Amino acid sequence: MQVTVLGSGSAGNCTLIETATTAILVDAGLSARQIIQRLQLIGRNIDQLDGIVLTHEHTDHTRAITVLCRTQPLPVYANRLTAEAIATTPDYRDQVRISWRLFATGQSFNIGDLIVESFSVPHDAQDPVGFTIRHGEHAVGVLTDLGHATKLVAERVRDTDALVLEANHDLKLLQEDTARPWALKQRIMSRHGHLSNDAAATLASEVSSRRLRHLFLAHLSRDCNRPELAQRVVTRKLHEVGATHIAVLVASQDQPSTTLTL
Repeated sequence: MQVTVLGSGSAGNCTLIETATTAILVDAGLSARQIIQRLQLIGRNIDQLDGIVLTHEHTDHTRAITVLCRTQPLPVYANRLTAEAIATTPDYRDQVRISWRLFATGQSFNIGDLIVESFSVPHDAQDPVGFTIRHGEHAVGVLTDLGHATKLVAERVRDTDALVLEANHDLKLLQEDTARPWALKQRIMSRHGHLSNDAAATLASEVSSRRLRHLFLAHLSRDCNRPELAQRVVTRKLHEVGATHIAVLVASQDQPSTTLTL
């Protein structure tokens, strides 16, 4: 099982998860051109994909859907409210025929030899979800947009080998940011907004185990966070609970991560 974060940040999110016979994207928030180029950078091809699974409808997670589906008969997996929200957006007005595969939140389903488990997360979208994706003895958790970590969230990602986890902002940098109105800052900091570095660190420490070995920090704000700051805060917290074996990497908005093989 392999994991590559093709890109993650406020401008777009997309993660490739693959086995020897199956390849899926979790979200497609980069441009279609960028997704194709970044797949090529790591020696992959868009034709190898078996589907796209969506966490929610916001454009930084769905931007490439209509373009990719116009040229590629890719099934798109989403819950009903997410699919309906996408179908009402301006990008959908040209009636691109998306091959929807609808699932109920909380449901598990198979794509090739991958088992995809969905679960509800608190975020300001119609019906946002996180995923635990399994293949054989290995599992990867994906949590890119959530305002706080519920008991359900912690329970569902605790039994994973690798975790893609939002560390969106540094609270002080967000509060001092002059480009954002206070209402937007309140939304980001709310229980249905985004995880701060400290909140991500707390969740990582709570789900740390001997099994969890790899942590990708994702969805960093370009203006209100710094990669080295997010990595330092989370690493320090993990070390406080004795989880020194977990490698903490920061996903980039601009280039694919190193491919992780489990």
